Amino acid sequence: MVELKTDASIDAMHAAGQVVGRALTAVREAADVGVSLLELDRVAREVLREAGASSPFLGYRPSFAPTPFPAVICASVNDAIVHGIPGRYRLRDGDLVSVDCGAALDGWVGDSAISFTVGRPRPADRRLIGTAERALAAGIAAAVVGNRVGDIAHAIGSVCREAGYGVPDGFGGHGVGRRMHEDPPVPNEGRPGRGLRLRHGMVLAIEPMLIAGGTDGYYAAADGWTLRTSDGSRAAHAEHTVAITDAGPRILTARQPS
Repeated sequence: MVELKTDASIDAMHAAGQVVGRALTAVREAADVGVSLLELDRVAREVLREAGASSPFLGYRPSFAPTPFPAVICASVNDAIVHGIPGRYRLRDGDLVSVDCGAALDGWVGDSAISFTVGRPRPADRRLIGTAERALAAGIAAAVVGNRVGDIAHAIGSVCREAGYGVPDGFGGHGVGRRMHEDPPVPNEGRPGRGLRLRHGMVLAIEPMLIAGGTDGYYAAADGWTLRTSDGSRAAHAEHTVAITDAGPRILTARQPS
């Protein structure tokens, strides 16, 4: 069932989203050659702690997971698409990093993700990340009252496919509110004019995921969480929590310039 949020609830979700934005900004600023993924997780934990927020990621265990998630960020490097567990791996020059983070504040959740490079960026990685951000922007632009979920999916998928990138099948965005994952699912590819009609008060996590090699295949790594590209090519992930309003889409996890 899809819950329609009140305007006051959307404002409260914006507060949670701003904590996520600050955490992602802090993580990106801390990411450098030689820094471990565990250190990045500690940076995000401190931002959440200072804000009086908790993590909807920490301890989360969906049906597919062999163990609860042990961190407050997902840190996925190079051929990892999503759900990477922060460990002792130290970032290297040229790494492509995708970081997903959530915050729960006063009973409401925000969820967002960014991708970036460390050290000297590869031109191909810059194009991949830029396309992920364009796909996210296209999905958000389609998130208007009267449209349907399929319009968001089509907008995202069109940007990805036209650029020659793959889209991992079965993974996409979702509703968000009191819980991190709510109805409805928001695919990253679909047919326009299909699916649930968008109404004022719906809040969605819109999150394109792109595979550089152009194929859609992926596999679960030995940790049971990390999803990696089947062809070994790099991946990028971008995400915002977005409220559907009569005045247009409202990005609740927008990051302030540092």
